[in-house]
Amino acid sequence: MIVVIGGANLDIKARSSAAAVGRTSNPGVVRTTPGGVGRNVAENLARLGSPVSLVSAVGTDAAGDDVLEETEAAGVDVSRVKRGGPGDLATGRYVAVLDADGELVTAVADMAATGSLTPGDVDAVADLVGTAALVVLDGNLAAATLGRALDLCAGLGIRAVLDPVSVPKARLLTEELRPTRPLFAITPNADELEALGGVEALHAAGAELVWVRVGAEGSRLSRPDGVVEVPRVRAPEVVDVTGAGDAALAAFCHALLGGAEPTRAAAYGQAAAALTVASTHTVRPDLTDALVRSLL
Repeated sequence: MIVVIGGANLDIKARSSAAAVGRTSNPGVVRTTPGGVGRNVAENLARLGSPVSLVSAVGTDAAGDDVLEETEAAGVDVSRVKRGGPGDLATGRYVAVLDADGELVTAVADMAATGSLTPGDVDAVADLVGTAALVVLDGNLAAATLGRALDLCAGLGIRAVLDPVSVPKARLLTEELRPTRPLFAITPNADELEALGGVEALHAAGAELVWVRVGAEGSRLSRPDGVVEVPRVRAPEVVDVTGAGDAALAAFCHALLGGAEPTRAAAYGQAAAALTVASTHTVRPDLTDALVRSLL
């Protein structure tokens, strides 16, 4: 089983019908779906066939009800998701504006509910973490909470994988990465990698694998025995880039647990990302292991 500790929220995605024009109203289409990096990773894992449990926080509002119902229906165990918080925080929102070609123009993430998870909340799921073959951590967690999760994984001998999420979040995480809290893998994009100090700094901080996604160029997997270039898997078309990184991370972890060596797991992850950007959904509802393998 894989345990995912991270964000769950509502995604509001607005796509312009033509090239977006700044500082004015643009005609387009608005869709609302469950989202959050941790939640998205968990749903992708479930759809690929991996047993997965989500540790997160949502409000007691209708949005929280919807997020949990749809996530559970996809096959994710949501029994450890925390409801409410200080002041009864609302379920998080991620609002993205996409250009006509599906590329991200800008986004705002309200992740206060996820940020309310405490080190004590991590301790409360220690029994669950102890049963995991792999733990995936989302950089939206508060730094102290992330640190406690890494300590727990280290103490239990559980492999941990970290997605830094964004440049601002990556900068906040650097103090929590150290050799006494070894990471099995960390998965930044090029900008996040710079904010984290580079590949060598991450290896020195205890990361065994550093998988750097570089967009159209594919990705680079830095391993103890050197760096491997992983060619891009071309998408059938680009409809919406939202969720591509989450799909890649989930598929990477799914393949690793299935016995794939890391370079092949990275290629499998890129194929899942290519399928995701070809869909209007943040997580493709028809995603399967067979569909991913059809691109390889």
